[in-house]
Amino acid sequence: MKLLLTSAGITNKSIAKALLDLAGLPAEKIRVAFIPTAANVEEGDKSWIINDYVNLTKQTYGCVDIVDISAIPQKVWLPRLTAANALILGGGNTFWLMHWIRKSGLDKILPGLLEERIYVGISAGSMVASKNIFLTSDKPVFDENRFGQTDIAGLGLINFYVRPHFNSQFFPKAKAEYIKQAAEQIPETIYAIDDQTAIKIDGDKNEIVSEGEYLIFNKK
Repeated sequence: MKLLLTSAGITNKSIAKALLDLAGLPAEKIRVAFIPTAANVEEGDKSWIINDYVNLTKQTYGCVDIVDISAIPQKVWLPRLTAANALILGGGNTFWLMHWIRKSGLDKILPGLLEERIYVGISAGSMVASKNIFLTSDKPVFDENRFGQTDIAGLGLINFYVRPHFNSQFFPKAKAEYIKQAAEQIPETIYAIDDQTAIKIDGDKNEIVSEGEYLIFNKK
């Protein structure tokens, strides 16, 4: 399985190259399906998700489709995901994203899709790749609005946790002192990554790709 887990998407040349390496294709041959569903319940300014999309268009990929799995039926979105080389799950509310991944049936289909496609996470899209979304529900670290959701199960694609937006001014609890508190409650590794950092996963090989800052807690 191939994954590229990011805090803010394709924000620099190193992360862009990591995606090309995973795809084994030139940019013009890559078809991207961008899933913005997690952002639907976020209030206020949405320039951040526009920036995520603009950064994708700058890479000269062959196609950058937008596929909202909460807005259209499976018979419409599935062929568009199947046509893509990279499935990019965007940022926003992690609970809302997992709710729609389950409700749409994508959770059952995704393992098959990822046999030949790359999973790219942006913020919430990276967090749901873990076995659960503990770092979202854990009050010292994130304390996200659950929108009535009680299930904290994630996709279980990785055996570690990702905490995006490390040291960001917009996420005051994305600091080492708060993440350390969470790390004391769980045995698994936590990667705290900033917006210029990604985790590249190719089979059983994990690699940090960074032009910024990151910390690893509970390193094995």
